[in-house]
Amino acid sequence: MKLIYLYHSGFALLGEGYTIIFDYFEDSASPSSGIVHNELLQRPGRLYVLSSHSHADHFNKEVLTFREKHPDIVYIFSQDILHEEKLLSTDAVWLKKGDCYADDVLRVHAFGSTDVGISFLVEAEGKKIFHAGDLNNWHWMDESSEAEWKGYERDYLFELDCICSYTRNMDVVMFPVDPRLGTEYMRGARQFVEQIKTSIFVPMHFDEAYDKAAAFLPIAQKNGASMPMLRSRGQEIDL
Repeated sequence: MKLIYLYHSGFALLGEGYTIIFDYFEDSASPSSGIVHNELLQRPGRLYVLSSHSHADHFNKEVLTFREKHPDIVYIFSQDILHEEKLLSTDAVWLKKGDCYADDVLRVHAFGSTDVGISFLVEAEGKKIFHAGDLNNWHWMDESSEAEWKGYERDYLFELDCICSYTRNMDVVMFPVDPRLGTEYMRGARQFVEQIKTSIFVPMHFDEAYDKAAAFLPIAQKNGASMPMLRSRGQEIDL
């Protein structure tokens, strides 16, 4: 398997005979050019496009045009996108928390979020690959009262417990490490790897703040996870 960082929370996972694109917002070179358009839409095998929710930095309606270049395509979207984007029920497989999609290649479990939509656990080739979407401890500790941020944290830990009830280990985890949260911006990611044994942790949702994302490395390593140093859009990671 190979993972390609596109931008923000967007990734492409290249497996044996299939490709998965997570939360496409922009391509790897620009909003409409890069490895997705130049290579992946022509890659043999089935193409899966997963979108965790309707926020513009996680869902780009352009993905619906991908079927023009790659007819063997499966769209798996959070149910909120159906209503927000006024799409047709036939445009995708629509999931809400607790739902599951499975075929002869992979299985996708929909877990919860602490914002809109869902998070995804993909099981393929004997691996568990998690994409958090906007699941995170969005505590805003530097701006909120103690009661407020502890409420946000309680909601996050509840969703984390739901995931732990299904599995306590994952092979690859893509998870927000967002510096906008302030001094404790790595708190949610740390809580995740402390509770779920993670082999490879991949930060996301950090925009261009590569150094801030890289600062999570010692925490990942302390909890037994390796972590690639993302430095550019289009970077490839061998899994």
